[in-house]
Amino acid sequence: MLAGLLAGCSSGNDADEGGPAAIDVRIISAFKPGSDQTRFGALEFLGGLELSSDNALLGAVSAIRFRPDHRNFISVLDTGHWLTGAVERDENGRLKGVSDARIMPMIDRYGGTDPGKGGMDAEGLALRGNHVLVSYEQHHRVDAYPDPGFEISPPDGTLPLPIPRWQLRANRSLEALMIAPQSSPLAGGAVIVAEDSLDDEGNMLAAILDGPLQGRFTVRHYGGYDVSDGVFLPDGDLLLLERRFGLIHGLGVRIRRIAGADIKPGAVAGGKVIFEASSREQIDNMEGMDVFQAADGSLHLILVSDDNHSILQRSLMLEFKLHDENVVSRN
Repeated sequence: MLAGLLAGCSSGNDADEGGPAAIDVRIISAFKPGSDQTRFGALEFLGGLELSSDNALLGAVSAIRFRPDHRNFISVLDTGHWLTGAVERDENGRLKGVSDARIMPMIDRYGGTDPGKGGMDAEGLALRGNHVLVSYEQHHRVDAYPDPGFEISPPDGTLPLPIPRWQLRANRSLEALMIAPQSSPLAGGAVIVAEDSLDDEGNMLAAILDGPLQGRFTVRHYGGYDVSDGVFLPDGDLLLLERRFGLIHGLGVRIRRIAGADIKPGAVAGGKVIFEASSREQIDNMEGMDVFQAADGSLHLILVSDDNHSILQRSLMLEFKLHDENVVSRN
């Protein structure tokens, strides 16, 4: 049953017109319940929130991206909705709440909204210039929405997809969408990694959608983990968020760091695992991740989960500080 929930399910509320969403939170002060441990691989846990709301549309968060102020954010829900809002912090800088939240239906290229999930199954999200880019599975594509105005506008363009659509699995495709730094060899190109659409060698399909190195590559797939999101670091390295669920290993999440130089046409990217967690820690179906540079110069990661609108799952927002040392494993 849980495996089916993690694969995604529709809430039945998709046709709602949306609007403000008052979000209640429960503070998560320890990543490992009953322990004061804060370091987990290369990440240091800083705090977290469990989110809930009387607005039935809240949930199914697939991706999150923060504005340059590191406070206001945009998220996409796989039910075909935008979630926008701002994080609030306490006097010590820890997450304490979400304000100004608003949930709005996404508008398709024809100017309508999809009452079901199939046509607007939003999974990946990226901000670039005056556009918000969104990747969709089932109807595989990467659409570009005007920014500002994305909440009330249809997309005004679609990025070319060098992966043949017949190679993409219906509900396991364009999951992670990232923008490389302008200073990197990818020169600000958009990069996509498929969740569980594999080549003949069992590697995950991926592509650089535009820029000077446009083309296809793959990412090594192993350990039962599937990609759920990713983000580029300022130095050009790529962090990939991955999750798994199985009867043997249970629920798990990990982050891989892939060298920027390994992302190029024809490559098979592997990388190193810098963080792993299981159901012993405060995780759920972790789907989204973003990074920002804090005032002290450190890099912070925000992870969010997709609760699939299930009473058995939770909507979480977790914050970590990234450290370069203490790699968990190398592959």
